[in-house]
Amino acid sequence: MQTSWLVVNAFLKGESFARMESLLSKAAAEQDIELLTKTSTDFIREDTFFAAPRAAVFLDKDIKLAQRMENQGIRLFNSAAAITLCDDKTLSTLAFEKANIPQPKTIICPMTFPNIGYTHLDFLDEIAQQLGFPMVVKEGKGSFGQQVYLARNMEELSAIMRTIKPSEILFQQFIEESAGSDLRLYVVNHRVVAAIKRVNQSDDFRANIEHGGVAFPHTPSAEETRLALLASAACGTDFAGVDLLLSKDGPLVCEVNSNAHFTGLMKATGVNPAQHIMAMVKEVL
Repeated sequence: MQTSWLVVNAFLKGESFARMESLLSKAAAEQDIELLTKTSTDFIREDTFFAAPRAAVFLDKDIKLAQRMENQGIRLFNSAAAITLCDDKTLSTLAFEKANIPQPKTIICPMTFPNIGYTHLDFLDEIAQQLGFPMVVKEGKGSFGQQVYLARNMEELSAIMRTIKPSEILFQQFIEESAGSDLRLYVVNHRVVAAIKRVNQSDDFRANIEHGGVAFPHTPSAEETRLALLASAACGTDFAGVDLLLSKDGPLVCEVNSNAHFTGLMKATGVNPAQHIMAMVKEVL
């Protein structure tokens, strides 16, 4: 039996995380792989790297740890570079732009320094002129629809900017026809293995299941599949959840999630992405 590692954060716990670990461990066993769970604090000990496997599934967002493991010659699924791009929405937006992938019109907020903050908000006038209201404001880092806000007017936009910390921030066109709904296509090893449509049955503009979204199985069109594969490739992911918004002009890429949970997708579609992930890992062990 071959051995691989499943690397998880030592401090972030929850039922969904435990379920992911269980599904991946069972899928590994089906591939005759012993998947050993390692937490981020395990790697404080140098001897943790003794008899390290050739490959590991990295479900943390600890970029420094991922880079350290890659320095030891361990092939990570996903790589440190891919997680870096996906974990910062400003960077992934630039990756989509470079690859000419359609996305909502987006403006990255000018940088300031933490000890200074935004000494004035005059620049919001130009952003409002370009994007109009309502507009979406996103902090660069955030998961499960957190750190995403809807500004309906300049007063709300200014209030959001005074509330959130000055870091990576982007402003994005609000796709009205996709309000409260999106598509998630799960890509593994350059192939879409399952897809869902998420619909929020409350008045929340976000479609995330954590905010009231309900998942339904979805058969993606050729264009939706093409965009999901392009977006995944632009970020360099081995597996990812790619979120699309359906606009009047066609599908748009919203974001790529390198550590996307798939228990909700599995419940809706019956497809277990863990099996596809571990089959991919098996190829390099």
